[in-house]
Amino acid sequence: MGNLIDIQLQIEKLQKQAADIRTREFDKTIKNILTQMQAFGITLNDLQQALGGARSQRGKGAAKSVGKKTTAKKRSGPSKKTVAAKYRGPKGETWSGRGSMPRWMAALIAKGRKREEFAIKA
Repeated sequence: MGNLIDIQLQIEKLQKQAADIRTREFDKTIKNILTQMQAFGITLNDLQQALGGARSQRGKGAAKSVGKKTTAKKRSGPSKKTVAAKYRGPKGETWSGRGSMPRWMAALIAKGRKREEFAIKA
């Protein structure tokens, strides 16, 4: 088994090899992606929607060429709202009272303190 320096040198060598392979295969991969996009009628707009979390409204058999815009509406998911803190720890830590109890509070309760002691008064 090699020492730390040997392992770090191997890691560096493998990372260089991976970068070389990535560089050599980049153009080929782009061509493959474009071919698949054309075969399935995927547009740049479809990809942008997929990155944003929305799905295309088109079904099977749709044949649009790459670059054309679709009229599919982007769905917006439920918005995540932040919840106000209900508890504050001695070092300024906060907890909304939702989810698992944070470690700082569990440790204080284990020492005999009460949850109510840390309630933030409105």
